[in-house]
Amino acid sequence: MGVSDIIEQFLQEMMQKSDGTLEIQRKTIADRFGCVPSQINYVIRTRFTNERGYLVESKRGGGGYLRISRVAVPEKSNHVMHIVNSIGERISFQTAAVFVKNMIDYDYISVREGRIILSGLADNVLPFPLPVRDSVRATLLKNMLISIEM
Repeated sequence: MGVSDIIEQFLQEMMQKSDGTLEIQRKTIADRFGCVPSQINYVIRTRFTNERGYLVESKRGGGGYLRISRVAVPEKSNHVMHIVNSIGERISFQTAAVFVKNMIDYDYISVREGRIILSGLADNVLPFPLPVRDSVRATLLKNMLISIEM
């Protein structure tokens, strides 16, 4: 497990203890993990994105902080349709995995269902050149999510 994973796990645990909103200082967290503040920025920028259901506010400077909030989940059917509409014409496997992970986190699908969906979207299952592969993957994912919603 890399330092980014450890930092993410730590922040997730702190967020759970604080009812979904966390305010931290980059330097404090960096000192705790023996890394530079830019490592904290990297974790926040890549692991706590809107796509994953987070809102991040940042204030730089001496008393600067990061406020990370879990976005309130709308009604399930509206949220699933929002996800379907967000997919677009093409989607990479990595981005599809983020959408599936979010659906698992929100208890819209089980871990087992998520694994089944991702196994059907894997690159080795879609033997097409890019961008056709990402286009087929987007269509498959949309149809899977819509059928789960029914």
